[in-house]
Amino acid sequence: MKKLIYFASLVAMLLVTSCSEEYLDTDNLYGKSLETFYKTPQDIDEAMAGVYNAIYTPNVHSNESVAATLMSDMMLGGGGPDDKSAKYVDNFEDPAEDTYRDMWTQCYRGIARANAIIEKTPDADFTTYFDSPEKAQEFKDQAIGEALFMRAFFYFRLAKFFGGVPMIVAVDDPKDVGRSSYSDTFAQIASDLVSAIETMPATPFPSIPTSRYGHANKWVAEAYLARVFLFYTGYMTNIEGQGTNDLPLAGGGSLSKSEVTSYLEDCINNSGHKLASDFRNLWPYSYLNQSAGTTVLPWAEAEGLSWVGQDGHSPTFGTGNYETMFVQRFSFGDWGWSNGNIYTNRLCLFTSIRGNSLTPFGEGWGWGTVNPKLWSSWSDDDPRKVGSILQLGQADQGTDGYKFPDNADHHTGYFNKKYTALQHSGKGMFVQLYSWGNADMQLMHAQDFIFMRFADVLLMHSEITGTAEGMNEVRARAGLDPVGYSLQALKEERLHELSFEGLRWFDLVRWGDVNTAFNDVINVKNAGGIDAQYKVTYRPETKGLVPIPETEIRLSGGVYEQNPGW
Repeated sequence: MKKLIYFASLVAMLLVTSCSEEYLDTDNLYGKSLETFYKTPQDIDEAMAGVYNAIYTPNVHSNESVAATLMSDMMLGGGGPDDKSAKYVDNFEDPAEDTYRDMWTQCYRGIARANAIIEKTPDADFTTYFDSPEKAQEFKDQAIGEALFMRAFFYFRLAKFFGGVPMIVAVDDPKDVGRSSYSDTFAQIASDLVSAIETMPATPFPSIPTSRYGHANKWVAEAYLARVFLFYTGYMTNIEGQGTNDLPLAGGGSLSKSEVTSYLEDCINNSGHKLASDFRNLWPYSYLNQSAGTTVLPWAEAEGLSWVGQDGHSPTFGTGNYETMFVQRFSFGDWGWSNGNIYTNRLCLFTSIRGNSLTPFGEGWGWGTVNPKLWSSWSDDDPRKVGSILQLGQADQGTDGYKFPDNADHHTGYFNKKYTALQHSGKGMFVQLYSWGNADMQLMHAQDFIFMRFADVLLMHSEITGTAEGMNEVRARAGLDPVGYSLQALKEERLHELSFEGLRWFDLVRWGDVNTAFNDVINVKNAGGIDAQYKVTYRPETKGLVPIPETEIRLSGGVYEQNPGW
């Protein structure tokens, strides 16, 4: 079975608990505590597994990729008549008072666990576990830097969705503090990323052990610093009306555009990451199932596609994947497990074709049907169009036998192809690939979700510098002619390169385009094949934020104020 890097060991799971209720549990569990733990490399690895485990959220609407994708202009609510929550989220209404609470609590669990590593690791002596003091120090530096990055990652997730949030950056920090300002929140995020960059070893990607695949490193931190810079400066300028070109730092000072560019160019020139030869090879539909003598996608072999895999530079899939930089790893579940299906990729499950029994595509709940405007406005000359959108009723895509189900809403004839269920002989592709026994369609989605890949690094470089080189490198990979730089050209390129990757919503917000992105009336079919029209109503007063969970407001005793518009 696939190795799940983000598996939380029992020790790491129990050491530190929720920030919202008990915040930090230091009871001596199974002989380990804050006083006795963090002493060996194994302790650190287990604690770090607990940090990564906090990325996973039990409630599907707290899943970052699902939430951000539903709110974007690329997808509709979809699903069936009973899937009302997806339609509420798509329409910027709150289906329940705690819709996003799992996101809130899991982020603070991750932050608390990262705080413990940041504080305890510097005092640990690892020299007896390595064959040189230099290697012991390198391990320590990586651990501290990785924890700093993950603390920034969780605060960035909170800030993107909720705005300014309570800052808890030490184990003993009071847990009943109010929400920090938007700028102070981003100042802490930026400072943590700079510290992570300066702390972690500069090991180029081909030299990083495959066992570290999925973990953050110096290059990932540099890429995220650029993403944070673009989001903060864009949001302050276009949503708050406070134009700025600088990213604040905790304690004073700021990062300029040129400083962020230097970090980004270090990543481009020295990380070892590069673009895959073909955009479509990044996605599992390009996998050739040689053992079965068939292809997942009818045109995969004819187009010369070959999946680069999702295990770093492992030789399992030929040349390996040098483009993917940071991911959320997924595995399989079982109904008898206490975690249920939390470790299966529910973006794939919830946004795959509803009522489908076709091969090579599997069944899902049909959320997030694709806005037909995206298909019609996208040039047929761009191979990323068919490489990103699954068009139903097409023999060349293996969907000609699909029939409209009676229990589907917002049916447009288009689904996301990057994160869709795949199957051979009635079993999920990953179930077969990793020899897992349970073929339940709800449990078989082990595709990684990519948080950062090298194409985005190149596009961010173009946007920050106002130059076309990175953007045209991405276009050239798709066989497209170069273009001169303009913000509009950059926006189009990000839309086409990064569609369905959880970034579009945040791009719309930071550019200020969110206020005009939902003006279209869309023709759809609802349950029973009834023709209907659908229009999303975005509310500018929300400023692109979701509501603070009501339970958290109550637990704070009124310290937290609800976001505007909610």
